[in-house]
Amino acid sequence: MRELTYVAKRTVEWREAPDPKLQFDREAIVAPVAATPCDVDSSILAGHGFIDPPFALGHECVARVVETGDAVTAVTPGDLVVVPWSINCGTCDRCRAGLTAHCTTVPYMAMYGAPIGGSWGGLFSDLVRVPYADAMLVPLPTGLAPVAMASASDNWSLAWRLVAPHLKARPGAQVLVVARGSIGLYVCDIARALGASTVLYVDPEPEHRELARTFGATTAETLEPIPQGFDIAVEATGRIDQLALAVKCLTPEGICESAGNHFRPGELPLLDMYLTGVTLRIARDNVRSHIPDALALAASGKVAPERVVSHVIDWEDLPTALPEKHLKPVFVRTDD
Repeated sequence: MRELTYVAKRTVEWREAPDPKLQFDREAIVAPVAATPCDVDSSILAGHGFIDPPFALGHECVARVVETGDAVTAVTPGDLVVVPWSINCGTCDRCRAGLTAHCTTVPYMAMYGAPIGGSWGGLFSDLVRVPYADAMLVPLPTGLAPVAMASASDNWSLAWRLVAPHLKARPGAQVLVVARGSIGLYVCDIARALGASTVLYVDPEPEHRELARTFGATTAETLEPIPQGFDIAVEATGRIDQLALAVKCLTPEGICESAGNHFRPGELPLLDMYLTGVTLRIARDNVRSHIPDALALAASGKVAPERVVSHVIDWEDLPTALPEKHLKPVFVRTDD
């Protein structure tokens, strides 16, 4: 089989690898049918990551189950499934508590798409081994298209977690979204669907702002002058200066969720945050815990994640098309 391999800045290529085999009876082999880059993949491709190439890329996809071990009961060959980005067993204390990104059964930070916590390959591969099929794989609900939900492995479900629980606790909250990619647009869609009274989307890209307006958001190019009075802020830029501005926009006891990968150092206005009583969370997502709820919202018809898909591209074109600066391209297998 082939796996798409990051080899240098803005350069990926197909490399041959052995076909994955079932090693235990709880495993499955899947074939991605619709895969898409996570927002952080754009940073990796731009050369901003902290892991030296080469390594297999990809950690967002809908896949078709090809083979299952004898102990697998949740899925069968032929099923369409969402494959979460992090490797998790489902049975350790942390997994049972919903902390699936911190599973103690596998090496720390085990994941697809980067050789952290072991080498698990990437989801831009012809075949992928899933070590804990019942714990990890989530069947795609009938009626949801793989292209629309290719990002449910991470960005779509992450966006649900960034805003949905907070809106449940604070109905009608005012939401600020400071973003550069798909996560922020998904948040706009979800926030309006779940009753936010105001959604302000801040992004320098005019095309992104135009799309955010279709989700009912008001938009701005920058955060200056700094708007005030937001109950919830979501930062997904990876820039400390933008995170610092976002927390200054919060009302007292406001909440800021940071989904940016901050590869560069910077400073936060800690005294201002102390005086305002800001709650700040910066974290990788325990995505497996949120995928079912995020899929249920997608299936409700109240949201339109397919609008964020900027391009649908043939699987064979991955090496040439992935390094392009598309918002949210989805690569599809035409042989499926």
